[in-house]
Amino acid sequence: MVFETERLILRKINRDDFENWYEILSDAKTMRYYPAPYDRAGVQRWMDWTLDNYARYGFGLWAVILKENGRFIGDCGITMQNIHGQMLPEIGYHIHKDYWRRGYASKAALKCMEFAFEICEFPAVYSYMKHDNAASWGVAVKNGMHLIEEYADPVNEKTRVYAITREEWMRRRI
Repeated sequence: MVFETERLILRKINRDDFENWYEILSDAKTMRYYPAPYDRAGVQRWMDWTLDNYARYGFGLWAVILKENGRFIGDCGITMQNIHGQMLPEIGYHIHKDYWRRGYASKAALKCMEFAFEICEFPAVYSYMKHDNAASWGVAVKNGMHLIEEYADPVNEKTRVYAITREEWMRRRI
């Protein structure tokens, strides 16, 4: 399964992506909204979880590749996440810090929404993040999501949840 935007290719992550993914997930600046950057074992667990998601659900986090040079710049995809006690389809992303603020996360997330609504036929999709992660909720808002909840969370202090329904997404496409 491969998806394309004007500037990006989204494809399944494979074991050959480990070093590129480690470079992103082990970076303190990139992972500042997580409890800690991932060590090699943590990235391996993340990769195993991603591959398991493909087998279990038929989707997961996809590698984000620049068309112009084939560079792995991050991940974006749909995972089933426990969001305030409910298992919900969540669109998440991690982009290498050298490629921030170029619209890559927004375009990749938009492509994932298309998959979520057209292929999976989810009634809604969500993005959740630490309350002060403005870049992450900025991507959600840019793609038509709106804040539906903010709740106390022992990991994030407060977690913000953004969502868009299939109907809202369809209206935006017209």
